[in-house]
Amino acid sequence: MTSPALDVALSYHRAWTGKDFEKAMTYVADDIVCHTPGGQLSGAEAFRGFMGPFTGILTGSTLLSAFGDETKALLMYDTATLPVASAPGAELVTVRDGRIVELRIVFDRAPFDAAREAAAGASA
Repeated sequence: MTSPALDVALSYHRAWTGKDFEKAMTYVADDIVCHTPGGQLSGAEAFRGFMGPFTGILTGSTLLSAFGDETKALLMYDTATLPVASAPGAELVTVRDGRIVELRIVFDRAPFDAAREAAAGASA
């Protein structure tokens, strides 16, 4: 049995973790709603502004698990970035007509906060 939502979520994930953010955006609906630890974003351009910079500092990603059904998929992964060696995260993805219409991102902000504090202390 295949999962249409999982197929889209994995294709999106492979694109952005493979440094092809423009391809990743082809899986995103124009009216996407994205729930982040910092609040809700609406629309593809707001989403681009949130995810684009992150993909720029990404150095690697390991997919830990993925499940899905007709309309929803859940991915858990660990990312490595320039400032942080390990940043685990998860995405609950809702797909309609082959595009991501809702994305709920959960990630550990503590490593990023610690990296910012260390950088601020080094420049003080």
